[in-house]
Amino acid sequence: MPFDTGKPEMSAEEFRLLRDFVYGHCGILVRDDMKFVMQRRLWPRLEVLGLTDFSSYYRYLRFDAQRRAELETAIEALTTHETYFFREPRQLKAFSEEVLPRLERRNARTKRLRIWSAGCSSGEEAYTVAMLVKDSGRFDGWDVEVHGTDISRRVLAVARQGEYGPSALRATAPDKIARYFDHVGPTRVRVRDDIRSWVTFAHQNLQDPETGLLVSRMDAVFCRNVMIYFDTPARQRVLRHIYDKMVPGGYLLLGHSENLINLSADFELVHLRSDLVYRKPELGGGLAP
Repeated sequence: MPFDTGKPEMSAEEFRLLRDFVYGHCGILVRDDMKFVMQRRLWPRLEVLGLTDFSSYYRYLRFDAQRRAELETAIEALTTHETYFFREPRQLKAFSEEVLPRLERRNARTKRLRIWSAGCSSGEEAYTVAMLVKDSGRFDGWDVEVHGTDISRRVLAVARQGEYGPSALRATAPDKIARYFDHVGPTRVRVRDDIRSWVTFAHQNLQDPETGLLVSRMDAVFCRNVMIYFDTPARQRVLRHIYDKMVPGGYLLLGHSENLINLSADFELVHLRSDLVYRKPELGGGLAP
């Protein structure tokens, strides 16, 4: 039955079908109390496609020739991509002052460093990591790669462009803006090329290991504020995928509100001076230095 707005209301059955379809594709869980949110965020898609109800939209996602592209659009509508440079500074301090020196010692022979920003959104985290590596002064002349992946092609396009406004820079110190950005407009900046040369971006569904394949094993993985979208089984699949992509002794950094309790026993908890992080055990179960 339509609202007085003239827009169709999502029935409980339509909500269940759409929720389960999205979950089956990418593991994102839309809670039962978010029916109205889903309805509101998908209304514009019905208008664009000329559909009159959510049952028609569900059939479009299942059977239309353009279903894959529309499913990506729907997922983008249902998720948020709020982020900014130098987010969660305490953890970044631990990464800079304690994790990076350890990685420098571990990889001194190969002089290679591989870091993955999983669920990188519009790129701020991946570029922040590259800036911290550069700031450390420990990896000059090394082969450094920072890989950013996300399920949204729209935000990846923003990431590749590398241009940002004031909101993205709200936690960035002026000296870092001067060092790592070029001004391209009155309020917009662009990440400088020496940082961009270390960073690549790729599309990836974290629930599907076949997408966004990472060739190298990662020395460190940032997966912050990503698993909040998943239920327990989906989180466990993501963690297994991350585990498989890490070198023994590699570090996993989650968001401050996230932990691995009841999710995975594969990682060991590491108490650093500034923060807690996780680590993939060394082969044989020994603890890394």
